[in-house]
Amino acid sequence: MTELLKIEHLVKYYGSRSSLTKALNDISLAVEAGEFTAIMGASGSGKTTLLNCISTIDRPTGGQIYIDGVCTSKLKKNALADFRRDRLGFIFQGFNLLDTLTAFDNIAIALQIQRCAPKEITGRVREMARKLGIEDVLEKYPYQMSGGQKQRVAAARAIITRPALILADEPTGALDSRSSRVLLESMELLNREENATILMVTHDAFSASYASRVIFMKDGRLFNELRRGGDDRRVFFERIMDVVSLMGGDLNYAVPSLS
Repeated sequence: MTELLKIEHLVKYYGSRSSLTKALNDISLAVEAGEFTAIMGASGSGKTTLLNCISTIDRPTGGQIYIDGVCTSKLKKNALADFRRDRLGFIFQGFNLLDTLTAFDNIAIALQIQRCAPKEITGRVREMARKLGIEDVLEKYPYQMSGGQKQRVAAARAIITRPALILADEPTGALDSRSSRVLLESMELLNREENATILMVTHDAFSASYASRVIFMKDGRLFNELRRGGDDRRVFFERIMDVVSLMGGDLNYAVPSLS
């Protein structure tokens, strides 16, 4: 498979020399196209800082990040903004939908920015809505939707432009257990049917069990890694919890039923 994301010796420091915090300490990893990868870690482990650097929202202190063969640290401001718009998709914990637009328009706006034809926009939005089970809310505004529906609209918006990489930051953090399950199943479907490459940051073992690969972080470093392989999700969840125990059990393990 093709290597879509490559990180080499990434470091990120905060503060002055007398009170230096190493948020990321020599991180190297690769993600292949079509992988659904979860990054797990407790608060302060560096997982969100890593996601921010990958997303180009934050600049690393040292090291390199390559996305689809492009070294993001070498891009100037305008080129970086274009790259972020065209090659990255984002799913945020807080949805980030525009309150004055319907679900349809919230999804479509990304295609309108790319100047797609109206007929193409309508077709692609409705097809994505069908896959994610949100056809019945396309004409609703965010205040008329549940949290789970809003997050699936956000997921549709993230994937509709066919980005190289989808970055999800604690996407189930504001959802109840049922809505979390529906969203994660939707992300799993996007990965399988659209061959979407997804990198999800989470502290929740239940969410991580939907991924095909889990990378564990602790104190700014990579701690361990698991691949799901042929395991069903229940077995994979148990393997994840074994690693969580090795890390000190400081992650979220209160989960809904795995059935």
